[in-house]
Amino acid sequence: MAEDVEIIQLLDADRHERSKRIGWLDFEAIESAKVLVVGAGALGNEVVKNLVLSGFRKLTLVDMDHIVLSNLNRCVFFTPSDADDRLPKVDVVADGARKLEPSVDIKCHTCRIEELAEDFISSHDLVFGCLDNLITRVHVNTKCYQSGTPFIDGGTHGFRGKVQVVTGEEGSPCFACGLNRTHWQIMEKRFSCTGDDVFIFQDKIPAEITTTAVVSAIQVREGLKWICDKRDDLIKHVWHYDGMKGESFQLELPFREECVCHSTE
Repeated sequence: MAEDVEIIQLLDADRHERSKRIGWLDFEAIESAKVLVVGAGALGNEVVKNLVLSGFRKLTLVDMDHIVLSNLNRCVFFTPSDADDRLPKVDVVADGARKLEPSVDIKCHTCRIEELAEDFISSHDLVFGCLDNLITRVHVNTKCYQSGTPFIDGGTHGFRGKVQVVTGEEGSPCFACGLNRTHWQIMEKRFSCTGDDVFIFQDKIPAEITTTAVVSAIQVREGLKWICDKRDDLIKHVWHYDGMKGESFQLELPFREECVCHSTE
């Protein structure tokens, strides 16, 4: 009886004991993986939370923005005082991550991802896109695809969401393969002869926490598959979620040879 109690106490002392019952999870690989999260808003909060609780210990966060009150309904790490003080999102998310796990090594960059070094993105083993900005998503997608760095992009719109895993493997579609003419026209306007200071107004996207929670969970689950070498089970194209109908499904995204993000021309 005493031995049984001791065994139970040992099991309860391991925070990942229940997860280790899933045989294919490789915690040595998870803890050593260098992970980049671009965007520290709603999805970024949830993705970082899920990463830390899943065992990831080497994280880098990039976001140029500060906290406002309207962030608080879907951002687990933000408080009203953070909004009052207009604190940088990355700093507050990092503090929250350290409270979950003090041993986490987390680096913060309060800037645009485009401002960082040419090899910054490719210096990571895995990249999560938690963005609501089309231009930045294309930038991260392109850098990841060209360097062969896996990119797990998430997006939400009200009660709908999607996740795409961009592996960079030859013949596989990238995020930009799914963009239409309107998307490219918006970006062409932004980078027209009027210069980099052009501001293109984009209306606020409807958002709520349940969709954010679902999409971020799928993102991190796909990241676990990649790091733990379960790549045959990855989302192959684009996973869509409809919260109103309680449905999810995958839609095939064709590889576009002429896509500017990976074209050889």
